[in-house]
This record gives sequence, C-alpha cells and structure tokens, in this order.
Amino acid sequence: MADVTVELVSVERMLWSGKATIVTAQTTEGEIGVLPGHEPLLGKLVDNGVVTIRPTEGDKLVAAVQGGYLSVDKDKVTILADFAIWSDEVDSSKAESLLKDSDEDIRARAEAELKAVRRSAES
Repeated sequence: MADVTVELVSVERMLWSGKATIVTAQTTEGEIGVLPGHEPLLGKLVDNGVVTIRPTEGDKLVAAVQGGYLSVDKDKVTILADFAIWSDEVDSSKAESLLKDSDEDIRARAEAELKAVRRSAES
C-alpha cells in the first residue's frame, strides 16, 4: 500500500511524525483529503478544525487544530498548526463549559476539541 510522510506540528510541540495512507484536514477552501502522490498545494487551516491521520500501522489519529497551514509536496504532508491537541487529550466536560465563554477564540478552540472527539469516535 502506498504511503506518504506526515508531520503534525503545533507552535507548542511536535504531535506526530510518520507514514500514513491518508490525511484529511479542514481548510478555508473546505475539507481536503490527501493521498500519496497528491499534487503539491498550500492550504490554510480553519480556526476550529480537525485533522485526521490514518497511519500505515495503528489506529487513526484525530486532532483539533486552531489555524495554521497544510503543505503538500511530492512525498510529504506537513501540518503547521497554531494550536493542536489530540482528541484523547480533550477534557470534554471542560470544553463543553467553554462553549459558553464570551471570548470567541476560547469558544472556537472548544468547538474544535469537541469536533475532534466526535470524529475520533466515528469508525
């Protein structure tokens, strides 16, 4: 099976690096799926989006992201997020309560975290 090298990096930390069969990300142009051999592109991530990585080995990985960019070249996908958190690191009850916060950035981050948790639960 064909694969592509993927890196998911946030301002705070490197989240993942490895080989994957597909990467999906929510961009300002819509949700995009990247398979091995995809044409080069640069996309802007949405402020309350989700990135899904299907590693060649192991379970799918789902992260909530806040802004940043997706860069695709011949053999590599790089996701540079302003903020990112794995779905299994999200405190869902805390995120639910933050949806009521008056700060728009905090609400957007909480929305992204809850989207990631829901996407992770999908098969």
